[in-house]
Amino acid sequence: MARSPARDNLHSRVVVILKITLPLLALAILSSLFLFSRPIDPEDAIPYADVEIADRLAQPRMVGAGFSTVTSDGATLTLSADEAAPQQGGASVAGLTGSLVMPKGAVTEFSARNGALDRAAGTLTLDQGVRLTTSTGYVVTTEAVTLGTDRSYMASQGQVQATAPLGRLTAGGMRMDRAADGATYVMVFNKGVRLIYQPQP
Repeated sequence: MARSPARDNLHSRVVVILKITLPLLALAILSSLFLFSRPIDPEDAIPYADVEIADRLAQPRMVGAGFSTVTSDGATLTLSADEAAPQQGGASVAGLTGSLVMPKGAVTEFSARNGALDRAAGTLTLDQGVRLTTSTGYVVTTEAVTLGTDRSYMASQGQVQATAPLGRLTAGGMRMDRAADGATYVMVFNKGVRLIYQPQP
């Protein structure tokens, strides 16, 4: 059925009107957003900035800190932390990970939520959620461990739980140090050791 010229005319006029009015309406709405929006006062941000600057000046800290040293017996100790802050005689660290590589290649990797470095004592204390993983197949968890930074040793400050090649064990303490021959290193569990033997399949 053929459309009448009058109807075609009306359709064309409506399309032309909409092409003009719709962009103008969008522009008006956009302009009103700027006209009625609340102005930003730059002074509002200054108190917060002052507090943050004062906090940084009072407690300076380093993000993404790293530390590496070679101990007196030739092991390599490498540390990295999410954040480190200087304190008297050392530093406090958070989000700590690291590794201790012995001269003959044995590796102990460790992690902890917090730590404290004591330069005078030559120690690093790992605290909260401590995890040690050795290349000989031991995974040890405990709440606090002291590592030597000038010589290779580590000792727990309380009970430990571990998975080992022979099974699962718990002990009142753990210590890793050089053996009597001075060339090898041993990890010793003590203070009431309990082993649940789990033979390998």
